[in-house]
Amino acid sequence: MRDILPADKARRERVLSVIRERYLAHGFDEIETPALEEYSRLHSGMGGDNEKLAYNVLRRGMDAEAIREGAEDAAALSDLGLRYDLTVPLARFFASNRGQLPGVFRAIQIGPVWRAERPQKGRYRQFVQCDIDIMGDDSSRAEAELMVASLDAVDALGLDGASVRINDRRVLDWMLDAFGFTTDERPGVLITIDKLDKIGPDGIVRELRERALRQAQRPNEEAVDAFEAFLRRPQTMEFNPFGERQIRKALPENAPDEIVDHLVGIGEAVAAGRGTEGDIPLVFDPFLVRGMGYYTGTIFELAHPSVPYSLGGGGRYDGMIGRFLGQQVPAVGFSLGFERLVDLVDLGADADAQAVVLVHDADVPVAELVAHKAALIRSGSRVRLERRVKNFKALLERSAADGYTAFATVTTGAEVGSLELKPLS
Repeated sequence: MRDILPADKARRERVLSVIRERYLAHGFDEIETPALEEYSRLHSGMGGDNEKLAYNVLRRGMDAEAIREGAEDAAALSDLGLRYDLTVPLARFFASNRGQLPGVFRAIQIGPVWRAERPQKGRYRQFVQCDIDIMGDDSSRAEAELMVASLDAVDALGLDGASVRINDRRVLDWMLDAFGFTTDERPGVLITIDKLDKIGPDGIVRELRERALRQAQRPNEEAVDAFEAFLRRPQTMEFNPFGERQIRKALPENAPDEIVDHLVGIGEAVAAGRGTEGDIPLVFDPFLVRGMGYYTGTIFELAHPSVPYSLGGGGRYDGMIGRFLGQQVPAVGFSLGFERLVDLVDLGADADAQAVVLVHDADVPVAELVAHKAALIRSGSRVRLERRVKNFKALLERSAADGYTAFATVTTGAEVGSLELKPLS
């Protein structure tokens, strides 16, 4: 968890304002949910490994004896926890407020989440997520709207050339079934496949064979052999834009038409929304897994050529809201990796907003200082008062670092509105 200094905070807010403005332009409405959720919701089995990273809140009023008795049962000790993402709270929000929401609801959620991560560079225990979600629409239109809006937001941040890697959980299930993996084996196999970018095909095959030796979870050797043969199959180097040909060439033969058509339809809609019919910014990746347990269909990640890691992602989670509502509601969401985007983006200061430092001696009357400040504020400027110090240059350098663009010297008796503004740069 971090303290954020003024200049960094201002930069973060500029990035957030761009994202928020583009999402609002695409017809999404901003909501807010509490930082705390019920323990049972946060540990419903749908949050994947993030459930293990949740910060739990001790039940109120427990004495030492009650704590000792419940030491082996986290649910007995905790009734609340800090949210580890924004999707679980959104599902609860929709179920609780459905009567006041439209049939198809497009939500923006921007706020901090908390995970008990191992601290390291770029990984924090408190960080901001920027999510958009569509509930109540089971068509490919929902995925297309999310992708077009998110790509638009990234473009507005100055990161041209972004693309979306896309897959479908149903494709993964079909593919593993085609290789011969049983339903019980799939979760462990998917965990291994998810490491493909890190350990490569050789590492994947090696780990699957090691897993086959364990008695608890043993993928059969024939299935591993079939998967290895698929990974090492001869492939031509021809380029195929996103579409049916790209998808089918990346999968074993006889991929289900329904799922392929669904993915192709998303691509066509995204191209139309982007105005780039001949250049669809999607790439089919049959080994994209995404670890969240609540994904049921399309899954995707935002990529940019300037970095080797994703800048966001999401997917369809049609089964989650039904847990809270008692009836199924289709839902799909896209989350931008705000902390990663902030490190990449340089929007500069707001060119339209003048920020002025008024430097004064100690003997200038307070009433005069406040009058000068108020006059500049009324003209649309941001204003800070600073008493003159011996190291005048350091004062101006610090002000510039804080985002101020001009300064003026205030002397006793100066007429309001007559100050000479000088640029800080």
